[in-house]
Amino acid sequence: MTSSTETGGVTGTPDKDYNLIWYVEACLSNALRLETYIQDAEREKDTEVVDLFRKAQADSRKGAELGKGLLRARLNGS
Repeated sequence: MTSSTETGGVTGTPDKDYNLIWYVEACLSNALRLETYIQDAEREKDTEVVDLFRKAQADSRKGAELGKGLLRARLNGS
């Protein structure tokens, strides 16, 4: 379902910028959550799961960095 109404009037932030902010926050939150899961798997000595969660954590960090770069450029008017 797609909305043709811009909600920036309600939040004060255009949808595209808000969406980028949300994306960065979600990536960073996921990286933090995965740290707990990694520690749980390490306690169980489950290296296969540790490796999976470390990869997912790295992907989340990369997504956050990419999102921050886009957001930075757009907020600076570039």
